[in-house]
Amino acid sequence: MIVEVEKKKVFASDAGQSFDKNKETIVLLHGSGQSHIVWSLTEQYLSSQGYNVLTIDLPGHGNSEGESLKSIEEIADWLDKVVRKIGVSQLTIVGHSQGCLVSLEYYLKFPEKIKKLIFVAGAYEIPVNKSLIDLSLSGDMESLNLMMKWGYGHSKQFIGGNPLQKILNSTREVREVLAVDLIACNNYKNGMKAVKTVKCPTFFVFGELDKMIRLENGKKFAGLISGSKVHVIKNCGHMIILENAFEMREKVAEFLKND
Repeated sequence: MIVEVEKKKVFASDAGQSFDKNKETIVLLHGSGQSHIVWSLTEQYLSSQGYNVLTIDLPGHGNSEGESLKSIEEIADWLDKVVRKIGVSQLTIVGHSQGCLVSLEYYLKFPEKIKKLIFVAGAYEIPVNKSLIDLSLSGDMESLNLMMKWGYGHSKQFIGGNPLQKILNSTREVREVLAVDLIACNNYKNGMKAVKTVKCPTFFVFGELDKMIRLENGKKFAGLISGSKVHVIKNCGHMIILENAFEMREKVAEFLKND
Protein backbone atom coordinates (compact mmCIF):
# COMPACT_ATOMS: atom_id res chain seq x y z
CA MET A 1 0.00 0.00 0.00
CA ILE A 2 1.23 3.49 -0.85
CA VAL A 3 -0.33 6.66 0.53
CA GLU A 4 0.80 10.26 0.26
CA VAL A 5 1.51 12.41 3.31
CA GLU A 6 2.86 15.95 2.95
CA LYS A 7 3.52 15.29 -0.74
CA LYS A 8 5.76 12.32 0.07
CA LYS A 9 4.98 8.69 -0.65
CA VAL A 10 4.61 6.43 2.37
CA PHE A 11 4.98 2.68 1.94
CA ALA A 12 3.08 0.25 4.14
CA SER A 13 3.52 -3.45 3.46
CA ASP A 14 0.10 -5.12 3.77
CA ALA A 15 0.86 -8.84 3.32
CA GLY A 16 -0.67 -8.62 -0.14
CA GLN A 17 -4.17 -8.20 1.27
CA SER A 18 -6.72 -5.50 0.49
CA PHE A 19 -7.49 -3.20 3.40
CA ASP A 20 -10.82 -4.15 5.03
CA LYS A 21 -12.31 -1.52 7.34
CA ASN A 22 -14.36 -4.23 9.06
CA LYS A 23 -11.21 -5.94 10.36
CA GLU A 24 -9.11 -4.97 13.36
CA THR A 25 -5.98 -3.10 12.25
CA ILE A 26 -2.47 -3.80 13.48
CA VAL A 27 0.42 -1.45 12.71
CA LEU A 28 3.96 -2.82 12.96
CA LEU A 29 6.73 -0.29 13.64
CA HIS A 30 10.38 -1.08 12.93
CA GLY A 31 13.42 -0.06 14.93
CA SER A 32 16.39 2.21 14.21
CA GLY A 33 17.85 2.00 10.71
CA GLN A 34 15.42 -0.73 9.70
CA SER A 35 12.43 -1.12 7.38
CA HIS A 36 9.30 -3.21 6.87
CA ILE A 37 11.33 -6.26 5.82
CA VAL A 38 12.34 -7.12 9.40
CA TRP A 39 8.66 -7.80 10.16
CA SER A 40 8.00 -10.04 7.13
CA LEU A 41 7.42 -13.30 9.01
CA THR A 42 5.21 -11.63 11.60
CA GLU A 43 3.24 -9.59 9.08
CA GLN A 44 2.23 -12.63 7.03
CA TYR A 45 1.30 -14.65 10.10
CA LEU A 46 -0.89 -11.99 11.71
CA SER A 47 -2.57 -11.30 8.38
CA SER A 48 -3.47 -14.99 8.15
CA GLN A 49 -5.16 -14.65 11.55
CA GLY A 50 -7.71 -12.25 10.07
CA TYR A 51 -6.27 -8.79 10.79
CA ASN A 52 -5.41 -5.84 8.62
CA VAL A 53 -1.63 -5.68 9.06
CA LEU A 54 0.30 -2.61 7.96
CA THR A 55 4.08 -2.54 8.31
CA ILE A 56 4.99 1.09 7.79
CA ASP A 57 8.34 2.35 6.54
CA LEU A 58 9.23 5.56 8.38
CA PRO A 59 10.29 8.55 6.21
CA GLY A 60 13.67 7.90 4.59
CA HIS A 61 13.46 4.19 5.41
CA GLY A 62 12.75 1.32 3.05
CA ASN A 63 10.36 2.43 0.34
CA SER A 64 9.08 5.62 1.99
CA GLU A 65 10.17 8.99 0.64
CA GLY A 66 11.54 11.95 2.56
CA GLU A 67 14.24 12.51 5.14
CA SER A 68 14.42 10.65 8.42
CA LEU A 69 12.55 12.50 11.16
CA LYS A 70 14.72 13.81 13.94
CA SER A 71 12.60 13.12 17.02
CA ILE A 72 10.23 10.50 18.38
CA GLU A 73 7.63 13.23 18.82
CA GLU A 74 7.82 14.13 15.11
CA ILE A 75 7.49 10.48 14.12
CA ALA A 76 4.36 10.04 16.26
CA ASP A 77 2.72 13.11 14.67
CA TRP A 78 3.66 11.85 11.21
CA LEU A 79 2.27 8.40 12.01
CA ASP A 80 -1.09 9.90 12.90
CA LYS A 81 -1.22 11.63 9.53
CA VAL A 82 -0.59 8.25 7.88
CA VAL A 83 -3.26 6.56 10.00
CA ARG A 84 -5.81 9.25 9.13
CA LYS A 85 -4.91 9.06 5.46
CA ILE A 86 -5.53 5.31 5.44
CA GLY A 87 -8.80 5.83 7.29
CA VAL A 88 -8.14 3.90 10.50
CA SER A 89 -10.03 5.10 13.56
CA GLN A 90 -8.61 2.59 16.05
CA LEU A 91 -5.49 0.44 15.92
CA THR A 92 -3.16 -1.84 17.81
CA ILE A 93 0.52 -0.92 17.56
CA VAL A 94 3.30 -3.48 17.76
CA GLY A 95 6.64 -1.73 18.10
CA HIS A 96 10.18 -3.07 18.16
CA SER A 97 12.92 -1.11 19.96
CA GLN A 98 12.64 2.48 18.65
CA GLY A 99 9.14 1.55 17.51
CA CYS A 100 8.22 1.12 21.19
CA LEU A 101 9.14 4.74 21.91
CA VAL A 102 6.99 5.84 18.97
CA SER A 103 4.13 3.69 20.29
CA LEU A 104 4.36 5.34 23.71
CA GLU A 105 4.45 8.83 22.28
CA TYR A 106 1.55 8.03 19.96
CA TYR A 107 -0.50 6.81 22.93
CA LEU A 108 0.38 9.96 24.89
CA LYS A 109 -0.90 12.14 22.04
CA PHE A 110 -3.79 10.02 20.73
CA PRO A 111 -4.93 7.59 23.47
CA GLU A 112 -8.46 7.28 22.08
CA LYS A 113 -7.10 5.71 18.88
CA ILE A 114 -5.23 2.85 20.55
CA LYS A 115 -6.91 -0.47 21.23
CA LYS A 116 -3.85 -2.39 22.45
CA LEU A 117 -0.10 -1.85 22.72
CA ILE A 118 2.56 -4.51 22.20
CA PHE A 119 6.19 -3.77 23.00
CA VAL A 120 8.89 -6.05 21.58
CA ALA A 121 12.35 -5.49 23.11
CA GLY A 122 11.19 -2.11 24.32
CA ALA A 123 11.73 0.44 27.06
CA TYR A 124 10.39 3.87 27.92
CA GLU A 125 13.84 5.31 27.31
CA ILE A 126 16.68 4.02 25.15
CA PRO A 127 20.01 5.71 25.88
CA VAL A 128 22.43 4.98 23.05
CA ASN A 129 26.15 4.34 23.43
CA LYS A 130 28.07 7.46 22.33
CA SER A 131 30.59 5.44 20.33
CA LEU A 132 27.76 3.94 18.27
CA ILE A 133 26.29 7.38 17.58
CA ASP A 134 29.72 8.73 16.61
CA LEU A 135 30.39 5.79 14.27
CA SER A 136 27.03 6.17 12.55
CA LEU A 137 27.39 9.95 12.22
CA SER A 138 30.67 9.39 10.40
CA GLY A 139 28.96 6.93 8.05
CA ASP A 140 31.18 4.09 9.26
CA MET A 141 29.67 0.77 8.15
CA GLU A 142 31.21 -0.83 11.24
CA SER A 143 28.31 0.71 13.18
CA LEU A 144 26.03 -1.90 11.57
CA ASN A 145 28.20 -4.74 12.81
CA LEU A 146 28.36 -3.19 16.26
CA MET A 147 24.57 -2.95 16.43
CA MET A 148 24.14 -6.57 15.46
CA LYS A 149 26.85 -7.67 17.87
CA TRP A 150 24.86 -6.05 20.66
CA GLY A 151 21.54 -6.95 19.10
CA TYR A 152 21.81 -10.71 18.79
CA GLY A 153 21.67 -12.84 21.90
CA HIS A 154 23.91 -15.77 21.04
CA SER A 155 24.36 -15.92 17.28
CA LYS A 156 27.98 -15.68 16.22
CA GLN A 157 26.80 -15.43 12.63
CA PHE A 158 23.64 -13.92 11.23
CA ILE A 159 21.67 -16.35 9.11
CA GLY A 160 21.75 -14.91 5.61
CA GLY A 161 24.19 -12.17 6.65
CA ASN A 162 23.84 -9.00 8.72
CA PRO A 163 20.22 -7.87 8.15
CA LEU A 164 21.05 -4.19 8.61
CA GLN A 165 23.56 -4.38 5.75
CA LYS A 166 20.69 -5.47 3.49
CA ILE A 167 18.76 -2.31 4.41
CA LEU A 168 21.53 0.29 4.79
CA ASN A 169 24.13 -0.29 2.11
CA SER A 170 25.95 3.04 1.88
CA THR A 171 27.78 5.42 4.20
CA ARG A 172 25.22 8.11 3.29
CA GLU A 173 22.34 5.93 4.52
CA VAL A 174 24.19 5.17 7.75
CA ARG A 175 24.64 8.91 8.36
CA GLU A 176 21.19 10.03 7.23
CA VAL A 177 19.06 7.17 8.53
CA LEU A 178 20.69 5.16 11.31
CA ALA A 179 22.43 8.09 13.01
CA VAL A 180 19.28 10.21 12.96
CA ASP A 181 17.26 7.36 14.48
CA LEU A 182 19.79 6.66 17.22
CA ILE A 183 19.92 10.33 18.21
CA ALA A 184 16.11 10.48 18.26
CA CYS A 185 16.05 7.52 20.65
CA ASN A 186 18.78 8.98 22.82
CA ASN A 187 16.97 12.33 23.10
CA TYR A 188 13.49 11.01 23.89
CA LYS A 189 12.44 12.04 27.40
CA ASN A 190 8.62 11.68 27.41
CA GLY A 191 8.65 7.95 28.09
CA MET A 192 7.91 7.90 31.81
CA LYS A 193 5.20 10.53 31.38
CA ALA A 194 3.63 8.45 28.61
CA VAL A 195 3.81 5.16 30.53
CA LYS A 196 1.82 6.65 33.41
CA THR A 197 -1.08 7.39 31.05
CA VAL A 198 -1.41 3.90 29.51
CA LYS A 199 -4.77 2.27 30.29
CA CYS A 200 -5.21 -0.12 27.36
CA PRO A 201 -4.32 -3.86 27.34
CA THR A 202 -0.55 -4.12 27.02
CA PHE A 203 1.84 -6.95 26.21
CA PHE A 204 5.62 -7.10 26.47
CA VAL A 205 8.02 -9.50 24.76
CA PHE A 206 11.65 -9.51 25.89
CA GLY A 207 14.74 -11.45 24.91
CA GLU A 208 16.45 -13.18 27.82
CA LEU A 209 19.91 -12.17 26.52
CA ASP A 210 19.08 -8.66 25.25
CA LYS A 211 22.13 -6.41 25.72
CA MET A 212 20.34 -3.25 24.59
CA ILE A 213 17.24 -3.57 26.76
CA ARG A 214 18.31 -5.56 29.79
CA LEU A 215 15.63 -7.97 30.98
CA GLU A 216 15.51 -6.51 34.48
CA ASN A 217 14.94 -3.03 33.04
CA GLY A 218 12.29 -4.34 30.68
CA LYS A 219 10.40 -5.95 33.55
CA LYS A 220 10.50 -2.67 35.47
CA PHE A 221 8.96 -0.99 32.42
CA ALA A 222 6.19 -3.59 32.25
CA GLY A 223 5.57 -3.23 35.98
CA LEU A 224 4.64 0.41 35.52
CA ILE A 225 1.52 -0.54 33.52
CA SER A 226 -1.25 -2.13 35.56
CA GLY A 227 -2.44 -5.48 34.24
CA SER A 228 0.24 -5.76 31.58
CA LYS A 229 1.45 -9.19 30.47
CA VAL A 230 5.04 -10.28 29.84
CA HIS A 231 6.65 -13.07 27.84
CA VAL A 232 10.40 -13.75 27.88
CA ILE A 233 12.02 -15.64 25.00
CA LYS A 234 14.96 -17.74 26.13
CA ASN A 235 18.36 -17.62 24.40
CA CYS A 236 17.28 -14.56 22.47
CA GLY A 237 18.70 -11.06 22.20
CA HIS A 238 17.35 -7.70 21.06
CA MET A 239 16.47 -8.70 17.50
CA ILE A 240 13.58 -10.92 18.57
CA ILE A 241 11.71 -10.31 15.32
CA LEU A 242 14.55 -12.00 13.43
CA GLU A 243 16.00 -14.36 16.04
CA ASN A 244 12.76 -16.00 17.10
CA ALA A 245 9.89 -14.57 15.06
CA PHE A 246 7.91 -17.80 15.36
CA GLU A 247 7.58 -17.86 19.14
CA MET A 248 7.09 -14.11 19.31
CA ARG A 249 4.33 -13.94 16.71
CA GLU A 250 2.43 -16.83 18.28
CA LYS A 251 2.47 -15.13 21.69
CA VAL A 252 1.40 -11.84 20.11
CA ALA A 253 -1.49 -13.59 18.33
CA GLU A 254 -2.58 -15.21 21.62
CA PHE A 255 -2.63 -11.82 23.32
CA LEU A 256 -4.56 -10.20 20.47
CA LYS A 257 -7.16 -12.97 20.55
CA ASN A 258 -7.63 -13.37 24.29
CA ASP A 259 -7.15 -9.92 25.84
